[in-house]
Amino acid sequence: MTEARMTEIVFPDHTNHLGTLFGGQALAWMDKAAFIAASRYARTVVVTARSEQIDFHTAVPKGSLVELVARVVETGRTSMQVEVEMHKEDLLSGESQLATRGRFTMIALGADGKPTPVPSLPR
Repeated sequence: MTEARMTEIVFPDHTNHLGTLFGGQALAWMDKAAFIAASRYARTVVVTARSEQIDFHTAVPKGSLVELVARVVETGRTSMQVEVEMHKEDLLSGESQLATRGRFTMIALGADGKPTPVPSLPR
């Protein structure tokens, strides 16, 4: 499986002084989704090596649902590139919008704690 989905709700302790989702919390949730997708794909322990090209498109107000979709989109010898999208959803209206998008590099580790090969993506 190359995809993982998570749903969270933005509570007050997840927000900044403006009442919107704190960027650090968004990144933590995105990293968690990337970890789950990469772990499921490789079926081994994985660690985050890099996060890059994180684009914040719109603020996510307190009380919103967020759905995170993480997909393994590329593999190297021991690494996986995982793209993560975070969509905000108004709990009452159901209106959804892309809020944040980013890319994470995850490394597979063997029992010895060193990088281990991952399967290639099907073509």
